[in-house]
Amino acid sequence: MTNLFDIKGKVALITGSTHGLGMAMAKGLGQAGATIVVNGNSSQEKIDNAVAELKSEGINAVGYKFNVTEEKEVSAAVAKIESEVGSIDILINNAGIIKRIPLLEMEVADFREVVDIDLVSPFIVSKHVAKGMIERRQGKIINICSMMSELGRNTVSAYAAAKGGLKMLTKNMATEWAKYNVQINGIGPGYFATEQTKPIRVDGHPFNDFIISRTPAAKWGDPSDLAGAAIFLSSKASDFVNGHILYVDGGILATIGKPSNEE
Repeated sequence: MTNLFDIKGKVALITGSTHGLGMAMAKGLGQAGATIVVNGNSSQEKIDNAVAELKSEGINAVGYKFNVTEEKEVSAAVAKIESEVGSIDILINNAGIIKRIPLLEMEVADFREVVDIDLVSPFIVSKHVAKGMIERRQGKIINICSMMSELGRNTVSAYAAAKGGLKMLTKNMATEWAKYNVQINGIGPGYFATEQTKPIRVDGHPFNDFIISRTPAAKWGDPSDLAGAAIFLSSKASDFVNGHILYVDGGILATIGKPSNEE
């Protein structure tokens, strides 16, 4: 049974993996034996620091700086990774941004930037990585979706539009590439305890209280909670799973009623 989840020696490219949930998944896959290819675009220093952090935990890791929205950069980077590290067995499209702006106040340029990074870039990176996977008749692609792939929320229209589109792009990738033994699925994280959410994860903060009360599990997710989902979708255990979005959300999407933890 353990062989089903074995990813030792696999090469995993994770975009936007210098921090946060991307780093959490990098650690999970790396601790399971995969070679991690860290990606970022803001600075080489952040990439180097992320690689050093992974290596300090005994994980085999390398880093490549490239802009996931620029096709020429992506094409060159994928070729370089496959030449220097090895064939990419696992791709996790994690890079993304959010801009919390009411619709009537949002500039078109801001809307387009969010869609470009959160939706267009997974298309670009997957297109170039999938070519090798299709030739080898083997590969795993995981698109990081969101609960906003299913629900709207005030001030996140561009993000919701992009993540909703990413859900359908995932399904269409599966429709076109499943016949080549490539599995394309998504993970939809709920609300997680990261450095970015630390300032609001305090008792009495309205949003903290909202998340605790609306999550049937009555807590924020720990970033390590994503590791199991990522390993499952990266391994042979998911060889007949395709076009599925696995929501790791503590049960938020399971209910529109009053969770049992609310009195």
